[in-house]
Amino acid sequence: MTRDDYLIFENYMLSCMEDSAHDKEHIYRVMYMALEIAQTEKNVDYDVLICACLLHDVGRKEQFEDPKLCHAQAGADKAYHFLKENGFSEEFAKRVSKCIRTHRFRAETQPESIEAKILFDADKIDVTGAVGIARTLVYKGQVGEPLYSVTEDGSVADGTMKGEGPSFFQEYKYKLENIYTKFYTARGAEIAKSRQEAAAVFYENMLREVREPYEKGKKYLERVVENNE
Repeated sequence: MTRDDYLIFENYMLSCMEDSAHDKEHIYRVMYMALEIAQTEKNVDYDVLICACLLHDVGRKEQFEDPKLCHAQAGADKAYHFLKENGFSEEFAKRVSKCIRTHRFRAETQPESIEAKILFDADKIDVTGAVGIARTLVYKGQVGEPLYSVTEDGSVADGTMKGEGPSFFQEYKYKLENIYTKFYTARGAEIAKSRQEAAAVFYENMLREVREPYEKGKKYLERVVENNE
């Protein structure tokens, strides 16, 4: 890959980044992590890998504007047309597009090429550990979802209760807690595992800290209200 080609990919990525949870620094972390993982794998096409890493979230804007859209699919289509319009080969555009299409955690299609698997792992690593917690909180704030839900009896839900609405706790229990067994490369799994405890400790501490005021405060409130009747 020439420096000029890299700048073409990078500048297009920068023009598409409007989401603070999926900003340019997220892109760079994913790319740098992907390059580290690639050192432990064979027959990696670094041109495809770097381009796919840089462009993997260019479809985020479309998903924000229409939540029914999948940013991975939208991004794959955008990347393909962008590469073709800028003189890159059909084969290269297709390979990059396919990596992007299969990078999403909730996607039905699974990554097949080594470049796609590395991108998937590098992107998922960025939702593990402390940085994953921080990014999830930022994203939940962006879309207006709460930290937690409260049940009909007034207790704080832990993210596992049936019918519970979207929240940080629900996202942690549904996705973040379970992501550590979803890696395709040995190095990716190893890096993610080293971050697991930090995320688990944060969740447990936060759950305890938000539950205590509800459990104790409601009793105090009942006494005050009764005493003033």
